[in-house]
Amino acid sequence: MATLESMVVEDQREQEKPIDREKTCPLLLRVFCSNDRHHPLMEFSRGSTPTNELQIYTWMDATLKELTGLVKEVNPDARRKGTFFDFAIVFPDSRSPTFRLREIGTTCAGRKSNDDTVTLAQKKFTIGDYLDIAICPPRQGGGPPMGRGRRPF
Repeated sequence: MATLESMVVEDQREQEKPIDREKTCPLLLRVFCSNDRHHPLMEFSRGSTPTNELQIYTWMDATLKELTGLVKEVNPDARRKGTFFDFAIVFPDSRSPTFRLREIGTTCAGRKSNDDTVTLAQKKFTIGDYLDIAICPPRQGGGPPMGRGRRPF
């Protein structure tokens, strides 16, 4: 007669080592924001990028909520409560001369979200990648932004 055993496997996530921001040189994060949707990947081809570049010096342990705050500082329209920020990493495709986009999380101005504490390092951001942020202002009447559907909050 065979015996059945169960085994509990703990989450083996790699613990992030804290970054000493006083001693560690920041990286240049090239950010591109647009309203309601991400930039088309064609805008990242042949050495060109979208024209509305925001340059942020930060560290790999920067959270999406921290980056949201920095974008809100320079973009007054994004400060409204209920505005959603959809973050994506744009990176070169290793198999072709194009770029790919990978969504990494969503934050909301004035509300807590599950992705607030997600860091660039946790989402495998590589220095040289771009960050594309779709800024979705709230609709009149306070519902979710158009085309957004249900939110995970």
